[in-house]
Amino acid sequence: MENIRQLLNEALAPYSVSLEPSDRRDHALLAITDSLGSTVLAREFHLIQLADTRSLTDVVDGLHRDLLIAEGRLEPSMIAALRGATSATALLANVR
Repeated sequence: MENIRQLLNEALAPYSVSLEPSDRRDHALLAITDSLGSTVLAREFHLIQLADTRSLTDVVDGLHRDLLIAEGRLEPSMIAALRGATSATALLANVR
C-alpha cells in the first residue's frame, strides 16, 4: 500500500495523500490534504481499485476532477454539460 500512496502523491501533487485501512473489509480510506494540512477530500476505495492499474487510473482521474470542484475551478454542472457535448459529438460522428 506504500507504493500506491507514493504513486498517488506524485499524481496529485502539490497535495499530500494518506492511505489508511478502513473499518470495512478490503477497503482503504484515502485523504488528500493541502499544504496547510487541511483535508480537502476524503474517499473510501476498495483495495482492488487501488491494485489494478486501469482502476487506479480511473481513481486518479476522479480525484483530479473532485479536486477541481473542491478548488472552485470546475462546477459540477459544467461536467454534465461537457459529457452532453461529448455524447452529441460522438453521435454525429457515427451518423456520418
